[in-house]
Amino acid sequence: MAQAQIIDGKVHAERVRAEVAVQVARLKADYRLQPGLAVVLVGDDPASQIYVRSKGEHSLAVGMHSVTHRLPDTTSQHDLMRLVGELNADPAIHGILVQLPLPKGLDEKAVLAAINPDKDVDGLHVLNAGRLVSGLPALVPCTPLGAMILLRETLGDLTGKRAVVVGRSVLVGKPVAQLLLAADCTVTIAHSRTVDLPAVCREADILVAAVGRPRMIRGDWIKPGAAVIDVGINRVPFDDPVKAAAGRTKVVGDVHFKEACQVAGWITPVPGGVGLMTVAVLLQNTVTAAMRQAGITT
Repeated sequence: MAQAQIIDGKVHAERVRAEVAVQVARLKADYRLQPGLAVVLVGDDPASQIYVRSKGEHSLAVGMHSVTHRLPDTTSQHDLMRLVGELNADPAIHGILVQLPLPKGLDEKAVLAAINPDKDVDGLHVLNAGRLVSGLPALVPCTPLGAMILLRETLGDLTGKRAVVVGRSVLVGKPVAQLLLAADCTVTIAHSRTVDLPAVCREADILVAAVGRPRMIRGDWIKPGAAVIDVGINRVPFDDPVKAAAGRTKVVGDVHFKEACQVAGWITPVPGGVGLMTVAVLLQNTVTAAMRQAGITT
């Protein structure tokens, strides 16, 4: 069988960002509206620092108003909640994202609940989650929405396809399952405790891996010709013993990529796949939020 076709996240993300730039320019010209994104980073986690910097750079590149609040890891719950309240009240800010995870001692659920649902561009507020389940307009988590864009642009109409989502998190597993249902797929949510998980995975025309275990899903778990969306981001030692001995690590997905490429029809690489879509969709969500807040429907 031929090697799987690679779904290049960079190409798709660049297209989404280009479309966002056009929308931002139109909103400025026609409505004097500049979508504004505020990102809040508490502490100095290196990975979070990189993500936040990327979000700020990309939002400025498409013409948005961008603000980053960097707070020390000694920030109190009270001060963080006060900042969220100020951003909720700021008319120049249409999207608020609090970078997770927060340092120990801070209540993430309370912070997320405090964000105005209309500005919740991460799609994690309970009202947005409920609207998604109910089939109502909602701000949808960025990674699941990015995965759906990749699937639609790769496969076209998803109606009737069997989809298996491995993972049940509120960040990815549950929302991507709801999006697949809305696209008229037949959806199974599986997880690490599913009985005979390999057999369940082999039923899938679309297999979404979001379980958080490096290379857990093997090639013989995949239906020939299936589309595989690997959401996993896991750091593991290099296979090279010298590099491994030096403590160097690399990023791999939840799918054993080399094995999967021999079976799947399409597959997202890690890195270079779904992750690149996340920031692009964040920008798209911010434009959507700005338009809804301004009552713009076109």
